[in-house]
Amino acid sequence: MDFYRRLIRPIFFALDAEEAHDAVISLLAAGSQYPGLIRWTAGKPIPKSACSVAGIEFPNLVGLAAGMDKNGIALPAWEALGFGFAEIGTITALPQPGNPKPRLFRYPEQQALINRLGFNNEGVESVATRLEGLHAEGRWPRIPVGLNIGKSKVTPAEKAHEDYLASFKRLHGLGDYFVINVSSPNTPGLRDLQSTEALGRIIRTLRDWEGAPRRPLFVKVAPDLAEEDLVAIVQLAETEQLAGLIATNTTLDHSAIPVGRDQTGGLSGDPVRSRSLTALHTIRSHTNLPVIACGGISDTESAKERLEAGADLLQVYTSFIYQGPVLLRKLAFGSIN
Repeated sequence: MDFYRRLIRPIFFALDAEEAHDAVISLLAAGSQYPGLIRWTAGKPIPKSACSVAGIEFPNLVGLAAGMDKNGIALPAWEALGFGFAEIGTITALPQPGNPKPRLFRYPEQQALINRLGFNNEGVESVATRLEGLHAEGRWPRIPVGLNIGKSKVTPAEKAHEDYLASFKRLHGLGDYFVINVSSPNTPGLRDLQSTEALGRIIRTLRDWEGAPRRPLFVKVAPDLAEEDLVAIVQLAETEQLAGLIATNTTLDHSAIPVGRDQTGGLSGDPVRSRSLTALHTIRSHTNLPVIACGGISDTESAKERLEAGADLLQVYTSFIYQGPVLLRKLAFGSIN
């Protein structure tokens, strides 16, 4: 813990938030060639506590949320660090640079981030080619890998289903599960796709092309949905026989951020904890489908509350930035598994 907090984090936190993020990902990508070295530097090995969710075997309950490794360039590193699974993306059918910089902001006092990155990624063709290379080289991680897909910014809403299908087709067979991301606040109009009509059309388009057997398919929801809208999505997930839901994405409620320091974008980290937990309770009261809890999980207490509320798996992102690999050990040895 002291090694990361005292030596590593200050170096990266002296940089602009996005510059630091890119530097970390580049280092982990280079380190992926030497996973044994990453395991050695990460600390005490995490005990295995295998569980099966949506027909997938997970070595432990704590995974990396989408947003950290958008292009899948450091996949072997996430396993070496101790994650039980890793979700890459969000990946769009078309490459896109994202929103203008600066677009990522730290709030250490709140243990939070605000981002308005806007699905910046290399596009599905580049990412798929990279993933195929990992498979061919025998370097594919032994942990489950999720592929999070979103709508290209230039694609009109009425053609969103075609855009998602293009990514789904190209990536099909490369990962263990897929996530439909319709809940990021940083692509104009994207959250409108959480309506049951629009979301249902996306799901059915993917399923009609796929046929059988089906890859596990999750939907990631926003923490800001009205209860009746969230329940409608849950009912749609039941009807369409999805693998489950991810609760939740970032929030537009910035009340935790001091006046004068706020930025436009999605807020993640400790301030979203309550909203994400409430969404989880709502989902669990209406379905037995698997739920991956995400948002404000930063210690044993916040992890246990999600499991007690019915979460099947956990994902972290912002808390990992602030705490480093010690977070995974804290959760594992805090008896949440």
